[in-house]
Amino acid sequence: MKRNLYISVSTDPIKEYQTIAEYAREMQGHADFLHCDVMDGKFVENKTYDASLVESINQHSLIMLDVHLMTQQPLKSLENYIQAGANIITFHYEAFDEKNDIIEAVKKVKEENVLVGIAIKPETPISDIRVYAHDFDVILVMSVEPGASGQKFLPIAIEKVEQLDKLRKDNDYKYKIEVDGGITPEIAKQLYEAGADMIVSGSYVYKSKDRLKAIDELRN
Repeated sequence: MKRNLYISVSTDPIKEYQTIAEYAREMQGHADFLHCDVMDGKFVENKTYDASLVESINQHSLIMLDVHLMTQQPLKSLENYIQAGANIITFHYEAFDEKNDIIEAVKKVKEENVLVGIAIKPETPISDIRVYAHDFDVILVMSVEPGASGQKFLPIAIEKVEQLDKLRKDNDYKYKIEVDGGITPEIAKQLYEAGADMIVSGSYVYKSKDRLKAIDELRN
C-alpha cells in the first residue's frame, strides 16, 4: 500500500518575519505543515524568532505548525511553544546537557496533547537515540547542518532513514521519520523509498516561481 509523503514547508528562507503568516496562508491546503525554524543564536549561530511569532502565525492561518527548536536547553521554553499553538514540537538530542531531561521534555509535551519529536544533527548516529525512539511521534534527521538554509543535501541521511525504518519495523514503533535540508524531488523519492514519511522544504518551495507545483513535485 502506498504511504503518504507529508510536506512541511520551512520558514527559514524568509527574512521578513512579518510575511511568514502570509506565506502560511498561501501554503495552507497545499503543504501539510509549516516548519517553524526557531533558532536562539546559541545552539546554532543564527537567531530567528520565538514563541510570540509562532502564536501570531497560529492566529492568522490554519496550517498545522511543525515547530523545530534549534535552541539550547529546550526544556525551559517548551511551555511557551505549547501555548503558542504548536502541533508538533521537535527539539535536538544534542541540546540537552543532561540526557535524562529528554524524558521530562517528552512528558511535558505529551501531557498537553502535542506531538513530540527529536532531531539529530548529521554527525549524530542513530545508536545515540535508540533508547528514546519508542517515546517519540517524530524523529527528524537533519540532512544539512542546522542553522542555515540553502545547504547541499548530505547523503548520510538516506542511510539513517533506512536504519530508523528498520528499527521501527523490528520493534513495531509508531514514529514518523522526517528529513530536513537540501531536498529536491529526486532526493525526496530516495528518502521515501528508504522509509521517510515527512519532508521539510525551505528554499526549493519558497524560491520557486510556482510554489504549489514545487510541493507537488516533492510529494509525487
